Amino acid sequence: MTARRLVILPRAERDVRAAVFHYRDEGGASLARRFVAELERCYQGISKHPGIGSPSFGVMLDIPGLRSAGLAHFPYLVFYLELPDQLDVWRVLHVRRDFPTMLRDSD
Repeated sequence: MTARRLVILPRAERDVRAAVFHYRDEGGASLARRFVAELERCYQGISKHPGIGSPSFGVMLDIPGLRSAGLAHFPYLVFYLELPDQLDVWRVLHVRRDFPTMLRDSD
């Protein structure tokens, strides 16, 4: 199967940058690098298999095509929109964030 092109939107980039700085400040550069590696694995997974993410937030918020996929070892979800020719990564949010409000602000 051909991997779909991922487009990381500016808000998602800011989310990732904030998480990396947090992990670097709290646990050091090694922890920050592990977070980035885990995020890259998630990106690769959704690129190859876009349907693996849960559509539950998309259904709840009435945003067709919105899915979320979790990182295996960090408490973050990647929210992405499945489009015909690409996947748009909307947000990368900690699981304790207010997803409905933050996702509504992303559209």
